[in-house]
Amino acid sequence: MSRLKLMSKAAGGGVAASFACRLVDPNQSGLGDSPDQISSASFHRYDFHDVYLVRRSELEVRAVLLGEPKNAVASDAGPPPSVPSSDLHRQFGELLRSQKGADVTFHVSGESVPAHRSVLATRSPVFMAQLYGHTKEASTSAPCMEVKDMEAEVFRAMLRFIYTDTAPELERSGWQVTAMAQHLLEAADRYGLERLKRMCEEKVSMDISVSNVTTMLALAEQHGCAKLKANCIEFILAAPENLFALAATEG
Repeated sequence: MSRLKLMSKAAGGGVAASFACRLVDPNQSGLGDSPDQISSASFHRYDFHDVYLVRRSELEVRAVLLGEPKNAVASDAGPPPSVPSSDLHRQFGELLRSQKGADVTFHVSGESVPAHRSVLATRSPVFMAQLYGHTKEASTSAPCMEVKDMEAEVFRAMLRFIYTDTAPELERSGWQVTAMAQHLLEAADRYGLERLKRMCEEKVSMDISVSNVTTMLALAEQHGCAKLKANCIEFILAAPENLFALAATEG
């Protein structure tokens, strides 16, 4: 619709006008120009006259509408589709589970664990050096590597984090989970997985007790966990009974 208004004062009581209007497609988007709409009217000052050029329903969804942004969507097109959330971690988790395309095998505590070199190297600088550096394994098309001083369960949990950036083992509670977090912290430090290391540090810091504080303190010293070390010292100094109980266990 186009609206015409007479702004000046009309002499003799009114002004007669005849005019033609057309909706033009300046961007050549395929809509095409509308046919001429010829009309006439008699105006007095501030009178207006509406000219209907084309029905909105006749426009394409991505027509250029007067007064609306380029590529505007017609009102009857409905809301735009919502963007689905990312499921990248699930897809990589399925890749690990299915073992499709695995090109490296680890021998851990008597178990064979297949994996994908490119994924491991992308996430871990240590794996990058082992699998793509100047090593015997790097020159082999499908290397087999032995991992010493680590349980297979811990290694699998570390791989799950590498593929999915999650560690569901840390979401539970209990002494077994705390023990897993300690072993996983050691593995994360060994393979340069800083985020996993900090996640494990947070977990074990919440489970400090008289029975494990010396172990936690040694773990913090060995793997450079400043927060865990500070929490251990704070726990020991928080109450005299903690210090006495610790001395008794050490004695």
